[in-house]
Amino acid sequence: MEVQGLQMTEAKTAPGLFKRNPPIAGEAEAIERAKAGDAEAFSKLYALHKRRVYTLCLRMLGNVSEAEDMTQEAFLHLFRKIGSFRGESAFSTWLHRLTVNLVLMHLRKKGLQLVSLEETINPSEEDSPKRDFGSRDTQLAGSVDRVALERAVASLPPGYRMVFVLHDVEGFEHNEIAVMLECSTGNSKSQLHKARLKLRELLRQAEATPQADLKEAAL
Repeated sequence: MEVQGLQMTEAKTAPGLFKRNPPIAGEAEAIERAKAGDAEAFSKLYALHKRRVYTLCLRMLGNVSEAEDMTQEAFLHLFRKIGSFRGESAFSTWLHRLTVNLVLMHLRKKGLQLVSLEETINPSEEDSPKRDFGSRDTQLAGSVDRVALERAVASLPPGYRMVFVLHDVEGFEHNEIAVMLECSTGNSKSQLHKARLKLRELLRQAEATPQADLKEAAL
């Protein structure tokens, strides 16, 4: 038996008999293998989603260094929590919601005011039916220079930027944003309305600024 066992061991460890895991075909397979602890599968998920997660963090935070740190934090959290993904929504949606929650927790730890204190104290606009703050903004949805828009978004006050990114970029509803930011639905709509007004103002300023002035300002 010992000889037979030794022969079996030798056969198992003989060169060429130890096969590597087969290539990962797509995201769904990578998710399942990552749940089982496959590091290569997790690396694939990181490669597939790192750019958008970073972009989301940058838009919410307006700071490159913080965005890089929070991107790493998001994937570390994903590594610990991926087993809880049940496929009830798209993986990207689940990951982005996870990222949003992490960024909001990060901002609360810093003590940053995420919504306008004035709007929180005076929520009278919440009951105003004549101004549909939550409707689609066709002026901002048109063909706007992407770089200029990203710069304008980064220049928004934190509360405005947060609601704009969550609603117009990530597609969350106002009732969801209200829960996330611990404010009223009317407050979320008002913040979005003001964010869009501010964005249009910033974009007009960018269009009116000569390129030479922009270069001088960058130096």
